[in-house]
Amino acid sequence: MSVRDVLDETDAWPVDAVAAGVLQGATTTTHGDTARLFPLASVSKLITAYSVLIATEEGAFGLGDTVAEVNEEYGAHVAGPADATVRELLSHASGVGMQSRDREKPARSRRIYSSAGYEILADLISATGIPFPDYTRAAVCDPLGLSTTEIDLSGSAGHGYSGSLSALMVLAGEFVSPTLLSEQTWADAVSPQYTDLDGIVPGYGRQTPCPWGLGPEVHGGKAPHWMGRTMPQDAAGHFGQSGTFLWFHRPTGRAAVVLTDRAFGPWAKERWDGFNDRLWESLQ
Repeated sequence: MSVRDVLDETDAWPVDAVAAGVLQGATTTTHGDTARLFPLASVSKLITAYSVLIATEEGAFGLGDTVAEVNEEYGAHVAGPADATVRELLSHASGVGMQSRDREKPARSRRIYSSAGYEILADLISATGIPFPDYTRAAVCDPLGLSTTEIDLSGSAGHGYSGSLSALMVLAGEFVSPTLLSEQTWADAVSPQYTDLDGIVPGYGRQTPCPWGLGPEVHGGKAPHWMGRTMPQDAAGHFGQSGTFLWFHRPTGRAAVVLTDRAFGPWAKERWDGFNDRLWESLQ
């Protein structure tokens, strides 16, 4: 089965619109409308995390800096646990809840998937004096040639962006081989943080352990899971509740993006892991 054959499977999915693409080295294969904007939901977190990591390299704050320390440095009043670090917030290890900036658990005791944590991170960037959407546009989108018609950053930093397949394929290529971040920083970001933490992957239940990087979810041995069962444990990426996903595998230079117009649900859970298994096999 070819890459094209697998991508063609999406035409039979119960969605009104879908766009999909695969990157293998220098070769890109796409299916569907590459220019249409789709809500990204939590795939937005990959963009936010990349922006935050660039900010750490530029010296705005460090991965070990706390909310309180950033507030003190910039005279700001970002809401969130005072002792939560940037590293903990990026890796969903701060104890902050999904929607609330309050802690549900002690830090580093449980992997609690949190959009609120990413909104805290965005506010920490804004505290330095540059509104977060403006910073992300200047730090990530502009250098990669992504215009406002390809990426919309007007929503929540945790789940509110929209983007086109063409833009997400550019980002996938950047995640495979970074040009805006150092190799050392990105290697850290795609490695499991606080490796013994259990947690819940939304829609897929409790995972023991639940590996996560500094933004990207790490496949690990999670099951059930949206990435294919035959995919490597060091594959990384994110899926979104808007029916979207992006995964990448740096050692082989492979990545895939699927964007749809139907919210994640049983239809996706029944299809995505098998689809990604077949896609991975087609790339061998």
